[in-house]
Amino acid sequence: MDGPPRPAPAAIPLDGLARLLPMHAVLSESGHVRAAGPTLRRICGDIDLVGRRFLDLFEVTRPRPAQSLSDLFAISDRKIMVRFRADPARQLRGHLVCLGPGEGAIVNLSFGISAAEAVRDHGLSHADFAPTDLTVELLYLTEVKAAVMGELKSLNQRLQSARRTAEAQALTDPLTGLSNRRAFDLALDRAVAGVARGATFSVLHLDLDRFKQVNDALGHGAGDVVLTEVARILRAQLRQNDVVARVGGDEFMAILTGATEIDTLAGISGRIIAALEQPIDYDGATCRISGSIGIARSVSYDRPDPRRLIEDADAALYHSKHMGRGRTTIDRPDRDAAA
Repeated sequence: MDGPPRPAPAAIPLDGLARLLPMHAVLSESGHVRAAGPTLRRICGDIDLVGRRFLDLFEVTRPRPAQSLSDLFAISDRKIMVRFRADPARQLRGHLVCLGPGEGAIVNLSFGISAAEAVRDHGLSHADFAPTDLTVELLYLTEVKAAVMGELKSLNQRLQSARRTAEAQALTDPLTGLSNRRAFDLALDRAVAGVARGATFSVLHLDLDRFKQVNDALGHGAGDVVLTEVARILRAQLRQNDVVARVGGDEFMAILTGATEIDTLAGISGRIIAALEQPIDYDGATCRISGSIGIARSVSYDRPDPRRLIEDADAALYHSKHMGRGRTTIDRPDRDAAA
């Protein structure tokens, strides 16, 4: 027995086919488009597909070029790549199935990896894809990933900015905005390391004269104004590549890059002291201070050491104070290099 007869294949209405395969084209046996899905019609713009020869609308590039109807039908049941001949010349992936002798064929197309571009260019939505097509879900995941990556990048930038801000604050004197002692020590280590490459520098140590009298007479508010003005003076008198730091209550230190000539250092320190001795106004009262300076030069040592430089600048500073304040001593007093 041959068994029960096979049922005839069910005919699918074109509107149902359009819902299932919105990127399909039904071809006649002559290779002309009999019907096309709504999404395929949409991306083809003003071109009316129905009645047009498929190969006049699309160039078949894979698995091999198709120049004739027989070439086209010969690649039935295989994945194909086609390119829309009109602008935009978008490349599509597809599958062609012959329906039988004299019945033509169905071509179902998709965007492949260019789906995101197609959605953007044609304003497509989930309704433009087959219900079982994962493209919408993939695009959603792509958008979510892009959003998450964008937020992570923004968060990372904010964290980096916060880290830089925290590092800067950790190395900055909050009252004057100058470097603090930790930042100065780090900069001095770098300067000493640079001596091996031929760099030279000097360490300047400044202690304010008569600052205690200002605090005692006018209060700490006046002292803060004076310290802020001292910071301004030091910035004005020194160069941008010099490191200027507040290292104590009324003590300041600086690394003067490349400045080691005694005449040059005497001129710099003289201008600083002269500026410090100008009256400073505080709430109608006049604050008067001066400054004593000690300087140690990297060229005074065979192998400069950060601690030794600081100690010698400190010794030179106190020699200036002992000699009457408002003056500068360059190198240790026993070097007889006072200015």
